[in-house]
Parts: sequence; C-alpha cells; structure tokens
Amino acid sequence: MTKEDLIAALNSDISDEFARAIQYINHASLITGARFSATQKELLVHATEEMQHATTLADQVAFLGGRPTTGVAPVQTSDDPEEMLRQDLAGEKGAVARYKQRIRAAMEIGEFGLARILQDVLVMEEEHVKDLETALGL
Repeated sequence: MTKEDLIAALNSDISDEFARAIQYINHASLITGARFSATQKELLVHATEEMQHATTLADQVAFLGGRPTTGVAPVQTSDDPEEMLRQDLAGEKGAVARYKQRIRAAMEIGEFGLARILQDVLVMEEEHVKDLETALGL
C-alpha cells in the first residue's frame, strides 16, 4: 500500500466514524424500555468517541499530506432496539478489522507513529464491541 492509498483508506474510515456517530445518536434517541436505559447512555458515549476517532484520523490524513474528507458513509436505522444494537455491533466489528489492516499498512510504509495512534483507536473500538455484545447478551 502506498501513502496515497493509506490516505484514501483513512478518509474512508473518517466517513465511517462520522456515520457511526450519527447512527449512535439516532439509536440512543430511539431505543426505548427500561432494559435499555444504561445502554442508551453508553451509546451516547460511543457517539462522542467516534467523533474523537474521526478527529484523530483527520489530523493524521492532514499530517500525511492529504485532505480529510467531510463525507459520511451510509447510516443504518431500525425501529427494533435489538436490531439497532446488531447494526452498531456490525459497524464496530468492521472497524476493528479495518483498523488492524491500517496498522499493518502504516507499519509497512514506515509510519510507526500513525500505527501507534491507530492502535489506540483499535483498543476503543474493541471496547465498543464488548459493550454491544454485553448489551445483546452475547
């Protein structure tokens, strides 16, 4: 992967982070029932963390000489609380897989600082997976 390819991939990740933040806010607003009270609060925490990830990635894209995207990936919605959480979980699992790829790519082109920053993002995404699996009883 070239530096330009990595910039493009990171921009795609930024779009995904924007979408997940929007999706979390939407789901937190719509999820109902006493069973989901704590989950609703956690979704809002996740939304904030996704925006932090987007900011971190944008800074890295700019540092690498690229222009951070303002695009937003598709957002999934549902009327069913369990489906909302499954949508969120699928997004987080996808992010975990992508960040593992980005870390490897950054290491391959000698961007060790970027790889370290992406490792921090990966740890948070893995925590999101655990939170959502717990909420779903998995």
